[in-house]
Amino acid sequence: MANNSFRQKLFKNQVARFVFSAGAGFLVDIFAFYMFYHNFLERPTYNVFSYTFDNYTLSLAISFFLGVVVNFLITRYMVFNESVSSPAKQFIRFVTVAIIGFFANLSLLDFFIRSLHMYPPMARVAAALSLFFASFFVHKFFSFSLSLRHHAAGASSKSGN
Repeated sequence: MANNSFRQKLFKNQVARFVFSAGAGFLVDIFAFYMFYHNFLERPTYNVFSYTFDNYTLSLAISFFLGVVVNFLITRYMVFNESVSSPAKQFIRFVTVAIIGFFANLSLLDFFIRSLHMYPPMARVAAALSLFFASFFVHKFFSFSLSLRHHAAGASSKSGN
């Protein structure tokens, strides 16, 4: 009985739901990164539109996109479901943040691999975890337009953000 109460409290906690959402997106991202890095993109470099990219860069681009889609869907419907912004506006904002996050991840990934000589799949995990906490607040206040006042005043003061 106490275990059920704990689950209910956990499910009501927005940060816990965000951790679940981000965790699901993270697992999709990491699994896809590993699969692309080891199984689908086996050459060390690829030429795309006259640019040369490392295997891990292309693996990151694909896996990151897949993780973003999963993360957005869960975040929209389970974490910040009280947002009154349109789904299209939320998605555009979410993707905008994700693009910035992609380049931050790419920079950290490159640093971990080239400077610290980390194994690329481990460097991917380290880069993602390094940026996790900032993403909660950015998505809460920007992507889903939920202010601190919104929570203090309660759901009855919804505005058309």
